[in-house]
Amino acid sequence: MNSRNNNTISKGVDWLVIWLYAILVAIGILCIFMVEYKPGTDWLQTFIAGKTNYSKQLIFLGVCVVVATFILLADSKLFTTFSNLLYAFGILLMLATFVVGKNINGSKSWIPLAGGFNLQPAELCKIFTALALSKFLSRQETDFTNIKSQIIGAVIALAPAILSIFQNETGLALVYFSFFIAMYREGLPPALLIVGISFGVLVVATLIVDKNILAIALTVIALLAIYILRRYIKRQKSILTIIVAVWFICVGVQRFAVPYIFNNVFQCYQSTRIYSMVGKDYDCTQNHHKSKSNSDKPSKKPDDYNVRQSKIAIGSGGLWGKGFLKGTQTRGKYVPEQHTDFIFTSLSEAFGLVGCVIFLGLYLLLLFRIVRIAERQRSTFSRVYAYSVASIIFFHITVNVCMTVGLFPIIGIPLPLISYGGSSLLTFTILIFILIRLDADRQMVLR
Repeated sequence: MNSRNNNTISKGVDWLVIWLYAILVAIGILCIFMVEYKPGTDWLQTFIAGKTNYSKQLIFLGVCVVVATFILLADSKLFTTFSNLLYAFGILLMLATFVVGKNINGSKSWIPLAGGFNLQPAELCKIFTALALSKFLSRQETDFTNIKSQIIGAVIALAPAILSIFQNETGLALVYFSFFIAMYREGLPPALLIVGISFGVLVVATLIVDKNILAIALTVIALLAIYILRRYIKRQKSILTIIVAVWFICVGVQRFAVPYIFNNVFQCYQSTRIYSMVGKDYDCTQNHHKSKSNSDKPSKKPDDYNVRQSKIAIGSGGLWGKGFLKGTQTRGKYVPEQHTDFIFTSLSEAFGLVGCVIFLGLYLLLLFRIVRIAERQRSTFSRVYAYSVASIIFFHITVNVCMTVGLFPIIGIPLPLISYGGSSLLTFTILIFILIRLDADRQMVLR
């Protein structure tokens, strides 16, 4: 009997995921150490003192280990029972930031805690959203082929995103769109994903191509579609109506909607970052949010500087890297935010292309493992949750890495388990270990 109780925490646990988690967190602390360590200081003492970012990250890890142990000892039914309540609590926390929130780097999305630590509700709300969406899709009465159910699922996923936008956290808001990947697995029509991707392509084309030339190109495409489908149009006139409507919407988006959003909704620095991603310059004089106290020129320079220095650091690593604590760019503090958003550059410079491939291979192995775990679940709740976790991690990795090499605008997306930050590390720890707990009880059908 005692032996059975002692093995409760490890029974059915996927140890590969735990080992991958531990390795990635260790790499993260190592990268933060490489960036901040000062030669000649007692590195062991600095770890114990708790004053450096790498020592604080170690403290965060200790908290995460306690939380992870608690999750592994918990009953899986707790996550289904309290999923909606936790979601409501997360929304309330996000609303609370507007009242008691602390402004950090222009974003009022943090709640100050004791000991100088800060909590970012938008990070934790990703967990609660994953649980609430899983709960909704696992209900017997939910038919996800129904438009009403699809709208409810979209509202659950996007409500925190809207609040994040009001908190000036555009990056975190975009993360919530990753839940549509999980919804697609559960029956969301592919047409909606195609429409979303097409809209993204249209926005990028609007930034790159002259508006008149793009309008002519869209018109030519519409005329070709009418010509190719002329036989079907004779039988069904509604096809012509659809083509004309799509053409009208696309032209309206590229000529009016996109310029309005960039000039009236986005801040000047946000528009600048997106334009710089496609190699274009944004004219801040057109932006209605531009600061009167600051010139427009400085708002563009930091973004170009960040990406330029990041590219230099990554490229200087070469094939094998410069070695541990030998990176001139990252050690010289040339790369801004190199312990958070740009931490990938420190790893790239130290260990080169080979190190990056191995590192990204660990992420890929983790994602494949999570997908495999998702597909072996008997419960819809567990499957949806697993795909939600995989989608969130995949989105973070893709955007962060692309951000550091200039393929995506700088939007403040941390690298999972690697970037410095207690809220981020705690969020991914809880996400992963709830998944491990649910998988350990995969023979149960949870609703």
